[in-house]
Amino acid sequence: MSDNHATERLNPLIDEFVGQNQSYYRGVFGTMLLAPGYKFTLNWAAALLGPVWYGARGLWSWFLGMLLLETVAFILIGMGLFGDLGASSRERAVSIQSTLDLRYQQIEVAEQNGASSLESLQRAAEALEGALADAQAAATAADATGLRFIFAGLVILAGFKLVTAALANWNLEKQFARWRSDRDVANGWSMSRMLIAAGAFAFTVIVSTIQFAQPEAIGVLGEFPTDGNWRILVGDWIQAGFDWLRTSGRGVFDGITWFMRTLLDWIEVVLVDSPWPVVAFVICMLAYLSAGPRVAIFTGVALAYLGLLSFWEKAMTTVALLGAAAMISIVVGIPLGIYCARRPKAYAIVRPILDFMQSMPSFVYLIPVVAFIGSGKPAGVVATMIFGSPPVIRFTVLGLQQVPETVREAALAFGATPRYLLWRVDLPLAARTIMAGVNQTILLSLAMVVVASLIGAQGLGEDVLEALQFAAAGQGILAGLAILFCALILDRIVAGKGKS
Repeated sequence: MSDNHATERLNPLIDEFVGQNQSYYRGVFGTMLLAPGYKFTLNWAAALLGPVWYGARGLWSWFLGMLLLETVAFILIGMGLFGDLGASSRERAVSIQSTLDLRYQQIEVAEQNGASSLESLQRAAEALEGALADAQAAATAADATGLRFIFAGLVILAGFKLVTAALANWNLEKQFARWRSDRDVANGWSMSRMLIAAGAFAFTVIVSTIQFAQPEAIGVLGEFPTDGNWRILVGDWIQAGFDWLRTSGRGVFDGITWFMRTLLDWIEVVLVDSPWPVVAFVICMLAYLSAGPRVAIFTGVALAYLGLLSFWEKAMTTVALLGAAAMISIVVGIPLGIYCARRPKAYAIVRPILDFMQSMPSFVYLIPVVAFIGSGKPAGVVATMIFGSPPVIRFTVLGLQQVPETVREAALAFGATPRYLLWRVDLPLAARTIMAGVNQTILLSLAMVVVASLIGAQGLGEDVLEALQFAAAGQGILAGLAILFCALILDRIVAGKGKS
């Protein structure tokens, strides 16, 4: 009785939500509400209208899926009704016929001249005649399969209609549950939505069917209408912009190059010019202090691999380039992340830029870098920095946004200043997330090692690039393992005992 009473109380809401066929949906929804979960029912209106029904009800994600499925069925039916199924075989037959005509001419000339190649030409002509007959037979057989396409399309369409009908009430009931808590969810039967769905359905089915059944009927469907001069014109505009920026900002770009080169030289003095036993000892001690003895032993073995296989100097050069890029990324990224976390409007501007930086293929970064900075190590540092900086900014914002507001309110209640709140509350609580961002920045920067070698950045990337150029698989694998060991050492040291 209580279940029936609850269902009756929902009847006005069901009537308001469905708009049409209220008595039908009262019964369907009542059964589903009493026992939540999928219940097999058939909605014949959905079966008849297909995707249009889902669109009229505001179920647009399902509309798209059903539209694509039914389009496949209509394509098969259209190909069977008016498609040129033997077109490819006929094109092959025409090509064979033209070759065969050429062979006939050659045979005629050979007979007149008494050439010794006459027999071979005749054999080739006989083979072409057989191939021509096979192609013509294949074209005839393909033309005769139209009924099969129609039958297959009708069977598939019937199956899709059954699926559409079986899922309709279940999906509408789930939308009803969302609508009860959020009245912005689409409800009712909308004539405007139905017209949009019907137009989209008709356009998709008709255009797709024509393209597959008669590819030559409407040429614009197979090739996007464009003009090759447009790309040249836009490219010239971009090139002119690069030239203007390079000329106007020469002092700025020279300053960036000088700073990058100076920073990189100092790091290389520490890693490359210092005695290798000292460098190895310091790295192993860092691994021990950060992640424990097991990571320290692994670090020692990895460094021995680099040294014994003559990768030491290039590995330290790679780490120096990586260190310069990661240092700049971290020094700039963490303060920028703090600023964005406290000012959502600023982050709304910065976030699309970060999305662009992370979506851009790594090779594309090299184009503006070479245009403004030139080639060599400074350009490699800049490209690596641009590629690796987004994670530390994002993770800093995420970590600060995840700090419990109750903790911040308690600190403020005890008289915490904004500076104290940042340094003693926010950053300590967000430290783990921020360090994950630092870790990702370092690893992404290391992933640019091979790419940066294309613009003259020295290091292990050169060995991998040479191995690719000369197909030296063995040397390439050894250099790749060297890069891997550098990545693992840095990852374990930065991650600390959490990964040891």
